[in-house]
Amino acid sequence: MTSFVRNQWYVAAYGREVSRELFSRTVCGEPILLWRTESGAVTAMSDRCVHRRFPLSQEPSRLVGDQVVCGYHGFTYGADGVCVSVPGQKRVPRTARLTSYPVVEQDSFVWVWIGDRELADEKLVPRAPWLDHPGYTTVSGMEPLAARYDLLVDNLLDLSHETYLHGGYIGTPEVAETPITTEVDDAAGVVRVSRRMDDAACPPFYANSTGIDGRITRWQDIEYHAPCLYLLHSRVAPVGSRPPEPDGTDPDGFHMEVVYAITPETEHSTHDFWAVARDFALDDASVTEFVHDNNRTVVLQDVVALDALEKAISAERGGYQELSINIDTGGLAARRILKRLSDEGAAGAAGAAGDAAPAPVAR
Repeated sequence: MTSFVRNQWYVAAYGREVSRELFSRTVCGEPILLWRTESGAVTAMSDRCVHRRFPLSQEPSRLVGDQVVCGYHGFTYGADGVCVSVPGQKRVPRTARLTSYPVVEQDSFVWVWIGDRELADEKLVPRAPWLDHPGYTTVSGMEPLAARYDLLVDNLLDLSHETYLHGGYIGTPEVAETPITTEVDDAAGVVRVSRRMDDAACPPFYANSTGIDGRITRWQDIEYHAPCLYLLHSRVAPVGSRPPEPDGTDPDGFHMEVVYAITPETEHSTHDFWAVARDFALDDASVTEFVHDNNRTVVLQDVVALDALEKAISAERGGYQELSINIDTGGLAARRILKRLSDEGAAGAAGAAGDAAPAPVAR
């Protein structure tokens, strides 16, 4: 299942990536040109000139004030994507306009709406507020994944793979051995998977970042907001420590909020945005460097595995068995939700095509 869910918000970039330089990223198969106006607002439009489809992100295309000048033939566009000037004539063709995309900059991400503009609702952008909250220190990055996006969804909703793929970093035997609980909110498109380990080995990732010496209580509480945002609320504390208070305070616990924005690039490639926000050792640069480097190593281990899985699946002749077990309940629920969203989008697109008036014949 690789069909894109189009009427959704997707992360196109980190806010820090978008500047006064023309910048392009493909989302759901659509090349999108991103740049900031002189007032600082992010603009997103098609990265193809209407004249001969030259990529506007390609030099010598350039920004002049708040207008994009195509470096091939000089077609010039305003921040709304409307062409304002063409070479060799005063009249600008009425159809000379780029597709523009609704944009929301929030929680350090730049979100774009890929589907029908009239359905874009900023209130539906999922939140990851820790990423720019003063009570947390955050590290982040993005890795290109040569695999379809739903393979990454599967990977993140079944953390038992930490024991085997990420041993020596975040994996210990208890992760694979501990049963999970799964809750599904089909209407909201949210899957929750929890694993609570009462007495577990402390993996190097947490031992070296928190300073805990000995065994730990370890909680992994996942929220997956289909199709695009994954949140892992991670809590570790020394065995025997007090649990969180009823009001939510947790003086004995160390917390990391792990965030993945899962953005399809093409049918067989994905932008893997990752971030880790912590609420301890906020000003310790050595901890920040350690968390960044080790988490990126873990992400790259996933990338290698999923790239290999994509190659294997793409080369299959059919008939191979895929067996699911108890630990797959979250991933299977996510698959059902993604299929429903995809089917609903396909049905809506088919209905719109059926209702459309016949195209006029040019004369």
